[in-house]
Amino acid sequence: MPSRRRFLAGAAASLAAPAWADLGSPQLLSAALKRDGNYALFGIDKAGEILFEQALPSRGHAAAAHPSRAIAVAFARRPGTFALVLDCATGAVLKTLESPPGRHFYGHGVFSLDGERLFTTEQEYDSATGLVGVWDAAFNRVGEFESGGIGPHEMRRLPGQELLVVANGGIETHPGSGRTKLNIPTMAPNLTYLSEAGELLEQMHPASEARLNSIRHLDVAEDGTVAFGNQWQAMGSFQPLIGLHRRGEAPVYPAPGSYERAARGYIGSVAISPDGREVTATAPRGGLVLSVDMATGELTKTPENDASGVAYIGATRFFTSGAGTVIAGDAARRHNVAWDNHLVPI
Repeated sequence: MPSRRRFLAGAAASLAAPAWADLGSPQLLSAALKRDGNYALFGIDKAGEILFEQALPSRGHAAAAHPSRAIAVAFARRPGTFALVLDCATGAVLKTLESPPGRHFYGHGVFSLDGERLFTTEQEYDSATGLVGVWDAAFNRVGEFESGGIGPHEMRRLPGQELLVVANGGIETHPGSGRTKLNIPTMAPNLTYLSEAGELLEQMHPASEARLNSIRHLDVAEDGTVAFGNQWQAMGSFQPLIGLHRRGEAPVYPAPGSYERAARGYIGSVAISPDGREVTATAPRGGLVLSVDMATGELTKTPENDASGVAYIGATRFFTSGAGTVIAGDAARRHNVAWDNHLVPI
């Protein structure tokens, strides 16, 4: 049981912001570059309109939305070392998180089911050890455990469970080398399932011919199916970039060979519909949004310059582009920003 002091500290942090509904019920969060050259985190409603924005000190990547309070943690783009805890109602920065010495964040994090802990993907760069950092309700660092591989990127919690799934991309980086990939000849990506206490429960390793397919981005359907997006790290022929996995089963790659070259070997974000019937991924380098009907295997390619984030809210699919477009179902909105890689459902 938590101590009284820890409980009160957590309650103070949580009560510093109202509920999401008090902000007009924003549905999504996304980072973006504004036309004045500054960066911000935005809240977006179900019509694709902006409800609020919060300034960021440099380029953001993704965010973690608290399950009940209007609090978001905005992460710097890899290999950044900061994350901002934001009161999305007032715009106040409740706290600035710094990765521990010798670490950098990987741009992603997720809250526990009860909202009392935050988990962050990190890299100890001198040893190339992937880690998951643990923060309490007051956003104090309280622990860490290994992610199960090198280069942990996106991490999700399985719906209704105290269970994490981590995309270990397999790529070693170091802040002293910027975004340079340091271990391509030996990289070994995997998909790892962990308890929130850090117990390694299961791993999915791609086949040897797909060793250079860096697993980067994830989404999870209500039934626990994990959709993952890959980034191919070689020249020439491509391996499948969109995959599905369920615990205890082999991965499935829908519509292989039908899109990889057009996507230029790169998936920027991935989402799976709540009913598990459709998977959508963005391919910013190829200027495409890719959707697969899981019942028929039919793949649809929708041109979208610099396609970036994608997410589902119920049956409605949302995606964004670097040109400022927000597509909400069949409706489009254009904003004077360049959206970054991800749309985060609240």
